[in-house]
Amino acid sequence: MSAQFSLPFEQPVAELDAKLKELEAFSNEQDIDVSHEIANMKVKIEQTRNEIYANLTAWQKVQVARHPDRPYTMDYINTITTDFVEIHGDRIHRDDRAIVGGFAKIDGQKVMILGSQKGRDTKSNVESNFGCAHPEGYRKALRLMKLADKFGVPIITFIDTKGAYAGLESEERHIAEAIAINLRECFNIKVPIICVIIGEGGSGGALGIGIGNRILILEHAYYSVISPEGCAAILWKDRAFSDKAAEALKITGDDLIKLKLADEIISEPKGGAHANHEAAAENLKAALLRNLEELSAKTAEEILQERYDKFRAMGNFEGSVE
Repeated sequence: MSAQFSLPFEQPVAELDAKLKELEAFSNEQDIDVSHEIANMKVKIEQTRNEIYANLTAWQKVQVARHPDRPYTMDYINTITTDFVEIHGDRIHRDDRAIVGGFAKIDGQKVMILGSQKGRDTKSNVESNFGCAHPEGYRKALRLMKLADKFGVPIITFIDTKGAYAGLESEERHIAEAIAINLRECFNIKVPIICVIIGEGGSGGALGIGIGNRILILEHAYYSVISPEGCAAILWKDRAFSDKAAEALKITGDDLIKLKLADEIISEPKGGAHANHEAAAENLKAALLRNLEELSAKTAEEILQERYDKFRAMGNFEGSVE
């Protein structure tokens, strides 16, 4: 992880960190005991970080969700699962590295786990197309989900994408059809599906692997029909209004719970998931195991009906005309 990177609103913490390093360097160079001052500085840093993250705006949460050090799908898979066997390709075109997945175990529970994957550097970002899947990525995801259905294995999907790739190659290979088929077919899968937004949940690219019995979202992730920048460019003709757009879109976990578009918010470590991958993974694992246990008690018919009813209820509102 890159300890040097900090978000704009984290600047007070970055400044205190710099002062702490200066103090530690001074202590070492001059052989002077300033352990008490160092301890106080560390406490102040922790307090400042906690205050900042306890009062994040929607736009700041979007920035946290995009943090380059934030754990991605493979980070969580490597941390919370054992016996992971990756499955490649859609058996039509190629293996899209923007979506990865395979069979694994979580505390002995067999699962099919798949999700969006971003890169850490230029090479891996190009390989994964910055987490934006082509049609073959969604076809691979559906192949994995149908395989899980065949063997009666629950499915877990991790969502972290700005959206499906909107380039010429995607249009040539029918990206809209690939996503639409995933939406349709996921309502026919008889095993439990748990979807988790771990970072960015952008548009149909997220929804292509986002049909589930339970929709969970990490504390500082977001789920939206359009990016705040895209919304600002359309409504205000200026991306400078992205913060206003983020508030209006109601894309954070709290908003999604109120709108009944998500079922549970998974807490992140203080300072965000990027600050402590292991703690973030433990919180995620606990939530997954709890939901898997609850869903495993249901019959296939109940699983199908629950998923259908869940999405049919979305967008229904009551109102009156004065």
